[in-house]
Amino acid sequence: MAQLSPLLKQATPVVVDHGEGVYLYDVEGKRHLDFTAGIGVTSTGHCHPRVVRAAQEQIGKLVHGQYTTVMHQPLLELTERLGGVLPSGLDSLFYANSGSEAVEAALRLSRQATKRPNVIVFQGGFHGRTVAAASMTTSGTRFSAGIGPLMAGVHVAPFPYAYHYGWDERTATKFALRELDYLFQTVCAPSETAAFFVEPVLGEGGYVPANTEFLAGLRERADRHGILLVVDEIQTGFGRTGKFWGHDHFDVSPDIVLIAKGLASGFPLSGIAASQELMAKAFPGSQGGTYGGNAVSCAAAIATLEVIQQENLVENAAERGRQLIEGARVIADKTPSIGEVRGLGLLVGSEFTTADGEPDTATAAAAQQTASKNGLLLLTCGPYMNVVRMVPPLIVTAEQVDDALRIWGEVVASVTGS
Repeated sequence: MAQLSPLLKQATPVVVDHGEGVYLYDVEGKRHLDFTAGIGVTSTGHCHPRVVRAAQEQIGKLVHGQYTTVMHQPLLELTERLGGVLPSGLDSLFYANSGSEAVEAALRLSRQATKRPNVIVFQGGFHGRTVAAASMTTSGTRFSAGIGPLMAGVHVAPFPYAYHYGWDERTATKFALRELDYLFQTVCAPSETAAFFVEPVLGEGGYVPANTEFLAGLRERADRHGILLVVDEIQTGFGRTGKFWGHDHFDVSPDIVLIAKGLASGFPLSGIAASQELMAKAFPGSQGGTYGGNAVSCAAAIATLEVIQQENLVENAAERGRQLIEGARVIADKTPSIGEVRGLGLLVGSEFTTADGEPDTATAAAAQQTASKNGLLLLTCGPYMNVVRMVPPLIVTAEQVDDALRIWGEVVASVTGS
């Protein structure tokens, strides 16, 4: 009898029968408040009626039309719709299936367009599991261990993770930019650097937001040296942070944006957006793929955009995000084991530390597992897996946030004795 690979580590024991909105229902009929959203994927909730209807209608028309062979209407319509929400000047799109594929497509574009070999990523960033993307990932060695040698040409600079360093944000930011300049002088010449790849909020790295000074520093250096600024919005895009794009919080203009996760409410779809001028600098035929721009995924993405806009989900993410982070901080104030609560919008992380400030992986894991037994599904993240993250669908209500905070408060008290 065939079985799933034992290398797949399950975060919860739940076997799902069906999902509806913010809830998952297991095969025994128990309801679970889902604050994982498929790792930020089910942006409009589970089985939003409009998304389901759009997918069902499209399945009856065309399931797959390979988009370097034929065009199809959902692909063309989605491209037009995205033109209304993409950052200014980014008017050319390439579609793929996963975040890793989008990262590798942006890497290929950056190197070909600039004719430079190197890229700089930032400590704690997650960009994927395929070999090139894993080579660019520094949120944990579990993503790259045992597959070396990794891709050459990747250099790592600090991210302003103030809590990790034990500094205030301004000090951490000045350090990060100073070390980036030092990297230019010692390891990675600007004239050989194609791109910066950066997340507006570290995802797997622990839900650590960037800041305006840091991203402005990257933009200034990119402009000065002819380097491309690639902003990885795979987890932070489509309203997740309380603005449509995570980088909107920091008043920065990217050269390339990476999209996936919340784009299609659970259907596999990713992509990169750049200017027509930049796209034209890459090699003809260097972009493609069998399943990219799948017709059903595109139809689901169109419906997702409509739901996000017409149901004011960006605004809801901002309001419910404030409620969630404030409530989580109230709980943390009573809990010495939680060193910091941080995030943007509906990306909220609680970092567990020991009395002497060391990462407390065991307590974070105990809290996450206990929460799942009590009907609240959560995940951990961070290099030490000591951050418990909350990433509910954008449709979450004030009452559901209150319910989650009630469960979380009880869980934290039970596992920490506080």
